[in-house]
Amino acid sequence: MNKSVLNEYTKKDILSNDEDNFSKSFDPSSIEKKWYSKWEEKGYFKSGQYVKTDKNIEDFVIQFPPPNVTGTLHMGHAFNQTVMDCLVRYHRMSGDNTVFIPGTDHAGIATQMVVERQLDKKNISRSNLGKEKFIEEIWKWKNQSGNTITNQVKRLGVSADWDKEYFTMDNKMSIGVIEAFVRLYKDGLIYRGKRLVNWDPHLLTAVSDLEVVTEEVNGYMWYISYPLSKEFIKNHDHEVKEIIVATTRPETIFADSAICVNPKDHRYINLVGKTVNIPLINKKIPIIADDFVDMDFGTGCVKITPAHDFSDYECAVRHNLPIIEIFTKNAHLNNNVPEKYRGLERVQARKIVVEDIKKSNSLVKEEEHLIMIPKGDRSGAILEPMITNQWFVSVSKNINNEVFNNKSLAQIALEEVESNRIKFYPENWKNTYRQWLNNIQDWCISRQLWWGHSIPAWYSEDGQIFVARSEEEAYKEALSLGVTGILTKDPDVLDTWFSSALVPFTTLGWPNDTLDLNKYLPSSILVTGFDIIFFWVTRMIMLTKYLTGKIPFRDVYIHGLVRDSDGQKMSKSKGNTLDPIDIIDGIDLEKLVEKRIFGLFNNKQAISIEKNTRKQFPSGITGLGTDSLRFTMASYATLGRDINFDIKRCEGYNNFCNKLWNASRFVLMNAKNHSAIDDNVEFSFADKWIRSRLQNTILEVEKGFSEYRLDNISTSIYRFVWDEFCDWYLEMAKVNLQKSTDSQKNATKITLFNVLETILRLLHPIMPFITEELWQKIQMPSLNETSISIQSYPKVNINEVDQDIENRFLDLKLQIESIRALRGKMNIPPSLKVPLIAKGNKKELSINSPYLIYFAKLDKIEIVDDLPKINAPLQVVGSTHIMLNVKIDPKEELSRLNKELLKISQEIEKSKVKLGNIGFLKNAPVEIVEKEKTKLDLLENTLISIRNKCIEIEVIE
Repeated sequence: MNKSVLNEYTKKDILSNDEDNFSKSFDPSSIEKKWYSKWEEKGYFKSGQYVKTDKNIEDFVIQFPPPNVTGTLHMGHAFNQTVMDCLVRYHRMSGDNTVFIPGTDHAGIATQMVVERQLDKKNISRSNLGKEKFIEEIWKWKNQSGNTITNQVKRLGVSADWDKEYFTMDNKMSIGVIEAFVRLYKDGLIYRGKRLVNWDPHLLTAVSDLEVVTEEVNGYMWYISYPLSKEFIKNHDHEVKEIIVATTRPETIFADSAICVNPKDHRYINLVGKTVNIPLINKKIPIIADDFVDMDFGTGCVKITPAHDFSDYECAVRHNLPIIEIFTKNAHLNNNVPEKYRGLERVQARKIVVEDIKKSNSLVKEEEHLIMIPKGDRSGAILEPMITNQWFVSVSKNINNEVFNNKSLAQIALEEVESNRIKFYPENWKNTYRQWLNNIQDWCISRQLWWGHSIPAWYSEDGQIFVARSEEEAYKEALSLGVTGILTKDPDVLDTWFSSALVPFTTLGWPNDTLDLNKYLPSSILVTGFDIIFFWVTRMIMLTKYLTGKIPFRDVYIHGLVRDSDGQKMSKSKGNTLDPIDIIDGIDLEKLVEKRIFGLFNNKQAISIEKNTRKQFPSGITGLGTDSLRFTMASYATLGRDINFDIKRCEGYNNFCNKLWNASRFVLMNAKNHSAIDDNVEFSFADKWIRSRLQNTILEVEKGFSEYRLDNISTSIYRFVWDEFCDWYLEMAKVNLQKSTDSQKNATKITLFNVLETILRLLHPIMPFITEELWQKIQMPSLNETSISIQSYPKVNINEVDQDIENRFLDLKLQIESIRALRGKMNIPPSLKVPLIAKGNKKELSINSPYLIYFAKLDKIEIVDDLPKINAPLQVVGSTHIMLNVKIDPKEELSRLNKELLKISQEIEKSKVKLGNIGFLKNAPVEIVEKEKTKLDLLENTLISIRNKCIEIEVIE
């Protein structure tokens, strides 16, 4: 056994009775398939289970930001799910009652489009199929996609309480949506009105601001002359006949209501109040002044087209201008334009209008110009600001009751964050949140779709509106007001974000007064991306507070976007997307190429993506397992920053899994069932060191969880496991197991077992599968019916923290590295063991000797009071002098020592400058100043020792 202990893991290593169930290599796929089903079977993830009774039980609650049922999860989901599950597993192991509520979102527009495209491939249109049959097709898709997403979430190791799973269009959720709508309407916070919205002319629906993608394209700026209507006027001694307007949309001149200039613009101030004629239609419109006009853009004059521009609409409201609509719902020109242009599509109309303006001599010039085009992120269609009848939530209207004291929904939401009842991590997002709420507009919540929550409103034949919880209730209300006849249901559905905003409480049974609602609202933390703070987070706070009187969550963890390794946003069109399941399982090159170019109609783009994919992954993607992916995501989890995902980093953490696996094999081989400490143990210097380092690591991890810094947690654990436990302690343990007394061997075995077992518990929230597998293997059979996932999370034992021992280890490490450096400079091969002569603290050198011999490949060590005066390579490490007892070339050794002298002299000078700085002496902590003084003394003593050695070499030579 002793011989195998000193060797690396080879085929000669024997695991006795455990050989059959402990493979020599880590295979993630086999253990992942086994453990999740066992966890579910045992009910470890259910709320209210396995809480610690010896503490004040706290509830730790997280709700899914529900993924859309539009296909499969992406890397952003993998990151989000990893962060949430790490927190949940940590709190479960800490003895809290964890409630992790999973769910999916019906995602109105996105899901409807997916199904429409599938039907298009079969030459079936939505309109021909009819609404009822089309909805049936969407439910079929939802069941397929929803199950896929649920299975993918489980593949990521997410320990959710699946008994509480929801879908945002479940009956329970629908009841909550209807109730919320009715209450808000009855309280005057939901209304129907004509307002300007983003309109998708392809989908024929309003879309939210979140669904608008702005694209920069090459276009033109046209400078058009609008002649003054009456007599010319003098303006700065010049006769003014016209006003020139720069526009990128000449086709909208038929909807112009005014020309606007900035009131501070002296070029035009005398023109305010005059009128001009619109080219082509000779219609008079006024010149007005408003400070929203940028004097430096174009000519400083803008045409106001209220019905088809958001800024113009606000200006028109301020100045009471007429609003003229010139587009149909599919973005063709309507009957409010001259007959020649009626029925033309926008781009086609633009070309004809420009030609006609040229012919009328009204076009001053035309120049190339970069323009920002708003597109629907689902349809890709160019959106059109459109005046339509929609339903809105009033977010700025004061609520006239005692509870909210005349505050608006926006003010309520702002107050909860300003008061720190809801905290943002990182905190700087609080400023962004404040800016959004201070400039908020009423929220359009209706969509002209078939898929979604129906708006619970009915219309009488004379146009009266009845909002009710059911059709029966609507008829009763109508009858009570003397309204008879047929009531027609509103055909629209609600914005997906409306039902999503209710998730914090409808998932818990609201509007019923349930135990879950009283116990688990607010939740502990929301984990979400920065891009939906306004669209989802803000609205959850508004509606939860208004409808329940509570906040939805206490903390909001904001993370960035997951980008590719070059920092580019992942997208289908760029061909740089990665499927988390492909990283977990692996995918061959041909399938990966096929996946990335599937559905692309641009052949040139597909060829480019195929070429880049073959270059990036010449052999496809090797399956790296869930734990490697999760650890990668945790290591990237720096608050608020975007993530440039590099699969090479994931490969590195797969190596970390292998390192942990092999370390566990070594411990099992040498220290299984050695967990209890008895009187027959004598802990070595190495044992005490690793125990102290473990406790400091636990302290760092505790701090990381308290600050939601998974990146710091993963870094601390990685450094401890790889650098300290595997690379140093396991090798030191081999020395102890070979040469120590029985009591020392027992102490090392106990340390090996206990430190590894603690590592596995410490690491479990991030790497659940490998830690469960290894924990089961090192446990006694009696513990095999339980799970690491419900064991206690490590708590620091401050009594085992020993800074003196840690400092002594650093000395040992420096000694080993110095000897290795000497061997390297002398070109002594690793196979050649050489003697060492050492001078210094005899007790510490005696303790260090076995480790120095092992790590530095020494023959023996002679500890002396004075070094012999021989030409041998010397290294000074602190107060220790190390000399390899080998012959050297005096000239080469003098050259090396002189370089060392120069380096130390420079360090001495830096230290003296620091200690000569009055500010440093005055402001730095006393211990830091003393440490610097000690360092200077050590450097000066080292300098003297090396100089003396140089003199000795010269004398001997």
